[in-house]
Amino acid sequence: QDDRKLLLNTAIQILETIGLAEISPEISNAMCEAGAKMSSERVTIPKKLILETIDAMPKTILLAGQAGEFDMQVGGENVYLGTGGAAPMVQDLTSADYRAAELRDLYDAARIAHNCRHIDFFARSVVARDIDDPLKLDRATTAASLMGCAKHVIVQASDAAHVGDIAQLCYEIASGEDAFRARPFLSLNINHAVPPLRLHNESMLVMRTAIKFGIPVHCNVFGQVGASSPVTLAGAAAQTLAETLAGLVWVHMIDPAAPRIAGPRPMITDLRTGGLAGGSGEQAQANTVVLQVLRHLNVPCSIIAGATGSRHVDHQAGYEKALGISAAISVGANLVTQAAGSQASLMGTSLAGMIADNDMLGAVLRAHAPVTISQDTLALDTILDSI
Repeated sequence: QDDRKLLLNTAIQILETIGLAEISPEISNAMCEAGAKMSSERVTIPKKLILETIDAMPKTILLAGQAGEFDMQVGGENVYLGTGGAAPMVQDLTSADYRAAELRDLYDAARIAHNCRHIDFFARSVVARDIDDPLKLDRATTAASLMGCAKHVIVQASDAAHVGDIAQLCYEIASGEDAFRARPFLSLNINHAVPPLRLHNESMLVMRTAIKFGIPVHCNVFGQVGASSPVTLAGAAAQTLAETLAGLVWVHMIDPAAPRIAGPRPMITDLRTGGLAGGSGEQAQANTVVLQVLRHLNVPCSIIAGATGSRHVDHQAGYEKALGISAAISVGANLVTQAAGSQASLMGTSLAGMIADNDMLGAVLRAHAPVTISQDTLALDTILDSI
């Protein structure tokens, strides 16, 4: 508990004393009007505002499915597993080689997720590289994902101007804006910060627009330990928590009741190659450190686990995925993304791997299920009869 408090206090200190850089006047003015401060072109956030955000934000978020049976109550001790990654490549089913992903691959991945029992939600797993126009890509990604999977869908918007198009499609499917707002079956992954300690202004505007349209947001930060954050796990965790909290505060400034999920991603970098080492033991450690702080605060949270370095559905992929996902479940992650199909350090997705990972996820979930101990299950009569 002392370690959790120390990490949290350090994250708060980072926001209070170091602050955030590269902020547009539009964003900085809005933040300062809500209680932040501007100094030497950096915005700092007072501790009082951070604690107010944590206290006021919803502690359980409904991420609905298009059908009620797929609803997720994100928060508390609930754990849900799904896809993710937005990989540029997909493993060809005939040759096993990787090729550029297309829209049809995204739809296929969504259909597989819909039919896999242990995949609870579908976050965009590949980027449709056969569509060049950003607006058309965001529209097509949303449509293909929602057509393929009736479970909760998570996509991204490359521009705030695109969010309205995404919302209108959701409203049509839900038979009205009010119906979608009551049961939001789509949410947006938003990487609002660029480590170290810089805000991404376009993404901040996407977040603000999503809230306006009633779309839940994931406040994600993708840092690389030893590259864009300190090489020590404790230092990387503190910085990542600070950057994540900044996103939660921004949502609070817009609408304190708006549904949001904290998404710290302190990813391990192999300093010899510069590549992602998402299946390492250190990755599991980094995840558990930040998750323990967020669970201590009772903040709905997500994490990346399952980002194997293997290009194939093999022994390495199996143990790396099981290690990372099991650790994330043990510490209480509410959402685990990239848990199915992610390969090649998030650069590729395997549709066959999604099927294999579904079985793996079932086994991992079973291993974490509580055992019922009662007079009936102790089976004393059965033991006596067998003598």
